[in-house]
Amino acid sequence: MYSWIEQECEQLKEEVIMLRRDFHAHPELGTKEVRTSEIVEKYLNDLGIPTRRAFHTGVIGLLEGGKPGKCLLLRADMDALPVQEENDVPYCSTVDGVMHACGHDGHTAMLLVAAKILAKHKDVLAGSVKFVFQPNEEESGAIPMVAEGALENPPVNASFAMHLWSSIPSGTIGLNAGPVMGEMYNFRIHLEGLSAHSSTPSKGVDAILCAADIIQTAQVLQTREIDPIETTCLSFGKIEGGTMSNIIADHVDIEGCMRYLYDGSNDGPQHPRKRLERIVTSISEAYRVKSEITFFVSNYVLINDEKMVEFAQEHVASNLREVEKVVPYVTMAGEDFSEFSSHSGIPGVFMFVGIGNHDKGTDFPHHNNHFNIDEDMLPVGVKAHVLMATEFLK
Repeated sequence: MYSWIEQECEQLKEEVIMLRRDFHAHPELGTKEVRTSEIVEKYLNDLGIPTRRAFHTGVIGLLEGGKPGKCLLLRADMDALPVQEENDVPYCSTVDGVMHACGHDGHTAMLLVAAKILAKHKDVLAGSVKFVFQPNEEESGAIPMVAEGALENPPVNASFAMHLWSSIPSGTIGLNAGPVMGEMYNFRIHLEGLSAHSSTPSKGVDAILCAADIIQTAQVLQTREIDPIETTCLSFGKIEGGTMSNIIADHVDIEGCMRYLYDGSNDGPQHPRKRLERIVTSISEAYRVKSEITFFVSNYVLINDEKMVEFAQEHVASNLREVEKVVPYVTMAGEDFSEFSSHSGIPGVFMFVGIGNHDKGTDFPHHNNHFNIDEDMLPVGVKAHVLMATEFLK
């Protein structure tokens, strides 16, 4: 390992912690990361890294090395969540009802400090590093960033990102090739029946009864139709319908989501979305209810490139002294980093950095109001970014 990387990351440990705590105390929801992006922009500009905006609050910095070469994209997400924090810490959220409950504050801090180290040693880089600070990851902010040219000028040859992950113990890295985070589609089902007095239900068409059957029957997708090895998650999260207790409901709206590790381009008749569409249509016809189902992509499946994973294992994970072991890890949670990698056809690798430490209270699940970070793992993320850039752009 480069001795200067180890030394400078240790020297900047307090800075990365300070930055993370500042972002944590001032969280901003997706597309509203005004303060955060201003801090990011100034920090990069002070390092001599030119920046431009994309998707309003998104910031893209470009560091050109001492020699021409490839372009590596490094990404950090900046948005917080609509969660009321209940941690008793000095850097607790100062914004009512908003909290960094997913680790994005740490991601932003780690990439900023990595940029500081790389800018100091840019002459050793043969190529350029594109620092992407992305807004609204929770609602696929990567899609408009790509649409606004985040992968161009110069074109990106490879990409790297990581997530601080409380389900993995501190000192452990999650890294493997293939699908690592699930594809997620939200859906909305609109059912239209016919209202009638509840004393004469035969004169109406009950949309609520139809909705109940759809919700119940749809569970066969996971338990009876799809191979258990091909993990699929189907959730119904919202249902609204009817007007009064003594009126047969003439309409119901249902919302939910599907998660799976399939390639989204495989949209044949056996695809989970097609199966759900079949069930909704057939049950609606049986109840004489008109139905319409609409799907909205949230995240495409995130697939780690095999060669990039091998590269990261050899040059990054093996050189992190704080890491005791590297384990394969797959989750059905969504991640729009796929827009900067597999979905765009760019070789990419996404790594999980364990921060779960029960003694420090950092093993709460993501999006929980007690979520917190084992800050001793923040330098791991900094080093990982720096190692990836210096090795890839040798």
